[in-house]
Amino acid sequence: MATHTKGIAIVIMGVSGAGKSTIGKMLAEAINCSFLDADDYHSQSNKEKMKKGIPLSEEDRIPWLETLRDCLRTSLVGGKSVVLGCSALQKHYRDILRSADPNYRPSCYACAVKFILLNVQADVLAARLEKRAAEGKHFMPLKLLQSQLDLLQIDSSEGIYEVDATQSPETIVKYALALIF
Repeated sequence: MATHTKGIAIVIMGVSGAGKSTIGKMLAEAINCSFLDADDYHSQSNKEKMKKGIPLSEEDRIPWLETLRDCLRTSLVGGKSVVLGCSALQKHYRDILRSADPNYRPSCYACAVKFILLNVQADVLAARLEKRAAEGKHFMPLKLLQSQLDLLQIDSSEGIYEVDATQSPETIVKYALALIF
């Protein structure tokens, strides 16, 4: 409900099925800012690869992450807060997103881009992805889940907030607000 005069970017991160879009939209509404869904920024060729069960390469991911960084930077430079739902599975991907903060310095994690990892066990993720596929709601197939879990790397020095994403969305958002603000 509060509007923040100094811009902050909150990245809700995790593998497919963790709840990034649901939580991100609710969090953005709670702090009265925009929500960006990283999936909306994938090229059609990236979406086609994933539909076919082909994991994205670095060459696929980097331009996508740079586009997301530029969107975050526009908000931050304008003094606006923004919430982004993005897998951000590896440290160097998060560093690209952190560089949206004009004051960001490599290896300095005190910046205007904050990360919240939605932690969910693999069996819960699989059930969520199966349900989504049955409803025709997403392009990401279950068979890519393991490749995402294998890519996920968390370095405790980064100061990434972690949330148990098996709780209710309302509980997760309340906890996220308490962590960030």
